Amino acid sequence: MAIILQEGVQGCKIGLDRGRWRSFDRSGSILLTIQVPSWYYQPAKKPAVGWSTVLNQEKLISATEFRVNEGIRVAEVRLIGPDGSNVGVVPMRQALQIARDAELDLVEVSPNANPPVCRVIDYGKFIYERAKKEREAKKAQTKIEVKEIRLRPKTNEAHRGFKVDDARRWLLQGHKVRVTIRFRGREMDYPEIALEDLKEIAQALADVSVIEAAPQMEGRTMLVVLAPSKSVVKKKEKGEQPRADAKPEAQAQS
Repeated sequence: MAIILQEGVQGCKIGLDRGRWRSFDRSGSILLTIQVPSWYYQPAKKPAVGWSTVLNQEKLISATEFRVNEGIRVAEVRLIGPDGSNVGVVPMRQALQIARDAELDLVEVSPNANPPVCRVIDYGKFIYERAKKEREAKKAQTKIEVKEIRLRPKTNEAHRGFKVDDARRWLLQGHKVRVTIRFRGREMDYPEIALEDLKEIAQALADVSVIEAAPQMEGRTMLVVLAPSKSVVKKKEKGEQPRADAKPEAQAQS
């Protein structure tokens, strides 16, 4: 069934028929058919349940973005002058005028305050110093990785010695070390062998590490976690490079 919306010249009629624009002559024959986009005749859909709250909730300004000068759309602000003094609560127009007189920018530094706090500063210099502080803070952060050495109850002394040397080097670099011993078959019946090996490794590294997690079983694996000792951490903070080939005094005397 066609809905006639408009009657054109020479008796032609234009109507919407089953989602298509069609042109009819006087006898009702179809002269032209134009496909209508689906969004044109379909009713608008409401958002799904729960989305209306998300769409309508107030969006807070990001802490890394700042509104500047005319971009600050509030009636009044708490102003900090170009010399760092607290001017107080002033109308927005007056704050802009103070910034123009000082040939500086008005920057909103605390948008969630009531009223928002603005400073009269050089915006370019402000962003540069902020980025510089963030880079310095990232450099100051120490990334502690957890290294791992894997052994078996039947690992010989020579191979275990190489693993212990690797663990010593990692501990001196400030990383944690997880020592794991994997059991196979009937080796699970003799956990005391693996426990004795872990104790010997912890004693060999006692001069540069402390036991953070005591030996424990996890499935078919027994493990212990070693962390750098306080002396190693202090040397690393001072910038000193401890020798990776340092050995305990007890081993040196032997």
